[in-house]
Amino acid sequence: MAGWSGKSRGTLFTIRIYVFIIRKIGLYPAYFLLAFITFYFLLFAPKSFKSIYYYFRRRHGYNFFKSIFNIYKTYFEYGKVQLDRVLITGGAKDRYRFKFDGIKHIQNLQEQNRGGILLTAHIGNFNLAKHFFDQKHGQTKINLVISDFEHENIKNYMESVTGKSEVKLIVLQKDLSHIFKMNEALKNNELLVFAADRYMEEVKTWKADFLGAMAQFPQGPFKLAVRNNIPVLFVHIMREQSYEYHFYARPYIPQKNTPKELLKAYLENLEKMVKKYPHQWYNFYDYWKDFS
Repeated sequence: MAGWSGKSRGTLFTIRIYVFIIRKIGLYPAYFLLAFITFYFLLFAPKSFKSIYYYFRRRHGYNFFKSIFNIYKTYFEYGKVQLDRVLITGGAKDRYRFKFDGIKHIQNLQEQNRGGILLTAHIGNFNLAKHFFDQKHGQTKINLVISDFEHENIKNYMESVTGKSEVKLIVLQKDLSHIFKMNEALKNNELLVFAADRYMEEVKTWKADFLGAMAQFPQGPFKLAVRNNIPVLFVHIMREQSYEYHFYARPYIPQKNTPKELLKAYLENLEKMVKKYPHQWYNFYDYWKDFS
């Protein structure tokens, strides 16, 4: 995939800055400082700047000046969800409000004693999933299937600050060993979570229309769900305002249950979320190959 290295944007130095300003001056002053830090990315991250510009200009139809303003707003929102992540996972969860929209669908899976696949995207703040499930379903076991595993030094530093997460990680491997872990999780009636809006070069993909242009998506999550007749939910955790997050869960109700039909339904759901929260979709590379 042009422009995406397989690792999410972020460095140990940036994470340390987030932690320092929260610990020393608190969240709202940290937001204030973040407004200035955001200018750094606006000026010195040309590739992501160009990508987000095309996202607003061509996919949302904004004019030039509105697109530029919304690039800044996107960087600012990204910084805020990172600050929130540090604060919530660091023990300040009680300061936040969590709104649940469709949590009954998770409950239905639990009552049926069935595993399930949760399809999300690089949108909002799904890193907070464990804290949502703790509040409603403390026994729910979550397996996050990822390809952009954080650098080991960032992971270790975050755990020293926030404690080790109980969300299990299944890292996609070239030797396909992750398949055994996924099958084991489903056998144990656990939940598998896929951010299905990105893919790595080695995997098989399909092209599909997303926000008015063709993009590529991994086949794996959609084939896995359909071939094994596994219940699917579309889930997102979105930032509404300071100290408030909104959990969305929507069931996939198939008419013709094929992998491509599931992909189509997934993208229809994701488009609604992206249009409602345009500044919380964090794919800072040439997603539609507009200029590569």
